[in-house]
Amino acid sequence: MNLADIIDAHAVLPHLKAQGKKQLLHELAQAASHQTRLDQHTIYEALLQREKLGSTGLGQGIAIPHAKLAGLNRVHGLFARLTAPIDFEAIDDQPVDLVFLLLAPEHAGADHLKALAKISRLLRDPGLVSKLRGTDNAEALYAIITEPVASTPHAA
Repeated sequence: MNLADIIDAHAVLPHLKAQGKKQLLHELAQAASHQTRLDQHTIYEALLQREKLGSTGLGQGIAIPHAKLAGLNRVHGLFARLTAPIDFEAIDDQPVDLVFLLLAPEHAGADHLKALAKISRLLRDPGLVSKLRGTDNAEALYAIITEPVASTPHAA
């Protein structure tokens, strides 16, 4: 799975402002509604319900809020770089500044899990995360996120 298959260049928000977790989820739901054509309140409620199960804040300033929704025919992604870190109740209690929203069809078991795993691996790469934090241009952020990862054994 290539991330370019789930996120397009218009789904990158390089300067998102939010005062807290609920406002962030609301902003993400609003942006995602434009991408998915689903009602923003439906998206927001699904994200809130998922967060009640446990925070999707992975630690080290990164969160991957996600939900499954009826009405989607494929997995959709949205990336946001926050202008200022916010409390997201992350597992390490560190504020979050990089967020990758993932929305999947209601019955997308394997695709949803593959996308979560791919994004999680991507955002565990310290060099890549540093590039994301050092860039505030949507096109450059999109290029970093969708750049193919070298898989040769002796790649430096």
